[in-house]
This record gives sequence, C-alpha cells and structure tokens, in this order.
Amino acid sequence: MKKFIKLSYFSLFSAFMILPFFVNAQQIEVEMADVMRSNGKIYVVVSVISVVLAGILIFLITIDRKVREMEKRSNQN
Repeated sequence: MKKFIKLSYFSLFSAFMILPFFVNAQQIEVEMADVMRSNGKIYVVVSVISVVLAGILIFLITIDRKVREMEKRSNQN
C-alpha cells in the first residue's frame, strides 16, 4: 500500500512538472497589463495585493497564538 501511495505522489508530481510545457498560456499578451505597466499603476496593484496578503498573514498568526494559549489553558485544567 505504501508503494502505491509513493507511486501516486511521484506520478502526480511528474504530471505537474510536465504540464507547463504543454500549456501555451504564457504566450498570450495581455493589453491591460501593458497599459497599467506603462502608466505606472501596476505598482499600485502589486502594493495593494501585498498589503492585503500581509494583513491576512498577521491575522492568521494572531489567531494561531490565541488558539495555542487556549489549548495550554485547557490542558492545564
């Protein structure tokens, strides 16, 4: 059974490594990205996305700390 699981993980990994060679989505030009890059607005988009992701990360870290604290209290009782 373990050999089957290792084989399936290997085959899945291999499929994901080979898949980008058959997908041609990288060759499509996106006009909106070119316009935003030329106007300098792409940096605003990237910064907003970075701030949102940083906020989510900070939120998850604080929740993790609170949950750890609650687990410690429940284990002591």
